[in-house]
Amino acid sequence: MSMPHYKMYINGKFVDTDSGKEITVINPNNEETLGTVPSATVEETREAIDAAFEAEKSWHQVPAPTRGSYLHKLADEIRKDPEPWIKNLQEEQGKIRSLAKTEVLFTADYFDYMAAAGRTYKGEVIQSDNRNETILLKRMPIGVIAGILPWNFPFFLIARKMAPALVTGNTVVLKPSSDTPIGALKFAKLCDKVGLPAGVVNFVTGPGSVVGNELSKNPKVGMASLTGSVNAGKRIMAAAADHIGEVSLELGGNAPAIVCDDADLDEAVTDIVNSRYDNNGQLCNNVQRVYVQEDIAEEFTQKLVDAVKAITYGDTVANPEIGMGPLINRKALEEVDRQVKQAIKEGGKVLVGGKPAEGKGFFYEPTIISNCKQKDSAIQDEIFGPVLPIMTFKNLKEAVEMCNDSTMGLTSGIFTKSLDRAAYAINEIQAGETYVNRNYFEAMQGYHAGVKESGIGGSDGMHGILECTDTKVVYIQRHPENI
Repeated sequence: MSMPHYKMYINGKFVDTDSGKEITVINPNNEETLGTVPSATVEETREAIDAAFEAEKSWHQVPAPTRGSYLHKLADEIRKDPEPWIKNLQEEQGKIRSLAKTEVLFTADYFDYMAAAGRTYKGEVIQSDNRNETILLKRMPIGVIAGILPWNFPFFLIARKMAPALVTGNTVVLKPSSDTPIGALKFAKLCDKVGLPAGVVNFVTGPGSVVGNELSKNPKVGMASLTGSVNAGKRIMAAAADHIGEVSLELGGNAPAIVCDDADLDEAVTDIVNSRYDNNGQLCNNVQRVYVQEDIAEEFTQKLVDAVKAITYGDTVANPEIGMGPLINRKALEEVDRQVKQAIKEGGKVLVGGKPAEGKGFFYEPTIISNCKQKDSAIQDEIFGPVLPIMTFKNLKEAVEMCNDSTMGLTSGIFTKSLDRAAYAINEIQAGETYVNRNYFEAMQGYHAGVKESGIGGSDGMHGILECTDTKVVYIQRHPENI
């Protein structure tokens, strides 16, 4: 049986690479090969950028509601048969079935939400100092937007990068992660099916050092939008600086959770476990470190340990009811294991888990580490896997100071029945999001953005839509005598 090979989508055509190089895609559940995709050259990446650049000249003239109608068509196509997309996420990324289904259907809803913006995003009328003058602020497309996608939510991030860009009159070049490119290239067929004009959407596969670098530094790209690591974000900023290109970066998280002594402990445990071990611990907005008040630390920790011990893990396709899947690749597995060993070396105590699982696949046991200190690497460094370090605190002010003792600031949260405590945390924690008595999962109508090294710009909601626009102020002097 021949191995499936998937082609790129450039200027309305499905094409292979002239380089002769391929990327092999591995199922992280069982380490079997799923297929191959092209490893594009710089020249092929430029072809995609050039196609998007030319297509934008006419695409931005299409009425915004019409541009949005294409997004509605994509949503309809996804809902017609979501099962292949669900299975692809299970195989390619290792998602459990329930989360894969959520991602697929949420993506369809996201396309519909952004499509509606074709009639709702708007500019402003500004008051003038001059008689008979009108000042308008128009929202204009940026031009070509490059979307550099992560592997942890590879289907939804297509929509997050593509939908607001298209509805506001931009064209896009999307680079899926080399770990999860198959779903993106399959999705390109939907773009072709719904009749999007050639060049409006392009998909290019290849390493970041080739494709990602060209997308960042090419002067025809108006904005490079990345969801990825802090280091990748810094490289993109540096490359875009040569032509003063705009960037939108969602980077690391290392999100804290504060559990106060008046919290509903069962609720807190459920929400924290669901958040930390969601997507196999591979989410920028996962809870990644817990601060629990001293008086309840023993009771809370025991409840947490019991809940984590109950998590089942394994092949997400073979076991559709499984609770957790694998890490994305062997390198990720080895890095998480290194971080846990370092935490133990620094004095951390493993309460459950603490090592890679035996057998095929890139599985790491659901893990809790206690006896951590604020300066320890387990607290300071983001662990992109199913590992949760715990610390205690005396009072809320101390807890918030420890939350803020981080280079990152994407998401955060507090569990308390006190409005005063919640308000203090909301106002004082340095993060783009704060969740109160709730699982860490954002709404499409919100605004997902971080502070500090967690990024620049943001996504979702009207603010995310406007991220894909530039402003133009127009001064119109009227002459009443000519009426």
